[in-house]
Amino acid sequence: MNRATRRTALAATAASLALTLAACGSGDGGAEASPTKGDDITVGLLLPEKANSRYEKFDYPIIKKKVGTLTDGKGKVVYANAGQNAAVQNRQLDQMVDDKVDVLLVDAVDSHAIAAGVKKAKAAGVPVIAYDRLAEGPIDAYISFDNEEVGQMQGRALADRLDGGRSQKIVMMNGAVTDPNAAQFKAAALGELKGKVTIAKTYDTADWKPANARANMVEAISSIGVDNIAGVYSANDGMAGGVISALKAAGVTKLPPVTGQDAELDAVRRILLGDQFMSVYKPYPEEAETAAEVAVARVRGYGIEFDSLTPDRVSSPTDKSIPASLVQVSALTRKTIESTVIQDGIYTADEICTAKYQAECDSLGIK
Repeated sequence: MNRATRRTALAATAASLALTLAACGSGDGGAEASPTKGDDITVGLLLPEKANSRYEKFDYPIIKKKVGTLTDGKGKVVYANAGQNAAVQNRQLDQMVDDKVDVLLVDAVDSHAIAAGVKKAKAAGVPVIAYDRLAEGPIDAYISFDNEEVGQMQGRALADRLDGGRSQKIVMMNGAVTDPNAAQFKAAALGELKGKVTIAKTYDTADWKPANARANMVEAISSIGVDNIAGVYSANDGMAGGVISALKAAGVTKLPPVTGQDAELDAVRRILLGDQFMSVYKPYPEEAETAAEVAVARVRGYGIEFDSLTPDRVSSPTDKSIPASLVQVSALTRKTIESTVIQDGIYTADEICTAKYQAECDSLGIK
């Protein structure tokens, strides 16, 4: 089942269940269906950083709009961004619990460090839904993308591009060790790359920062030799930008294939020019809307509807069989720009095809 079909099926199931539950009322057999709260819901949203443009541009406004739609305009979202600081995020969570929000959506800066806050929220009767990154502690659900699929897609694309040349050396630029998603991307990518290429250098990049990725790449170039690097596995687009900057500074004019993730606007443009080989497009609207639906369903006590929206199961270091919804992803290449980010309304052709990129857009028929 592709992501569009799966999403439609889930939405239809949820809508059907909502109608059924509404009809049940509070009569016999309808205790679970009886809402614990009406439309006056307050959702606390904790996002990790602003370096990646997606959080401010997509996640927060989409969640805010969807909560409003689901609650007839009576629900609200209280939002805080931690600026990549785990201690700040813990204080933000504590404040939201003290302010008695009804439910928390948490995209953790540090999945382990947030566990104590999750426990505090649980003790206070505030359900916590892990968003995008799997937080530790007694969370009620997890909404994210299929991280294993992301890593496999990246690794497979790079291995195929290098045509299985075992002697060809690559650099692995992985994400931050504080982010459990990074470990999943890395493991899945390694499964596709091992035995097909030589991994000459590998880095876990602090805070996912492009500047740190650039510094790592400078060190790799010095160690391996710029002419001996056949490709670079970069776990996301921001780091890909840092990698490409280091390669260009070293005098490379014909860049090796560099992977990415997140379909950031700068990355889409780099892909157009051929500077970046590929990215992974993650449909943020679907993830964000699902998170809003799950949060509202959890507060209202609609157990069956909640279950229909979380058909998957995942495990964290602290909890097993956590209800989850894992949204499917797709590869973003020159050939799929129009069928992914433009079709889904992430960017318009005008946003992508500025003067510098117009010729490439014209060659691909992007209008």
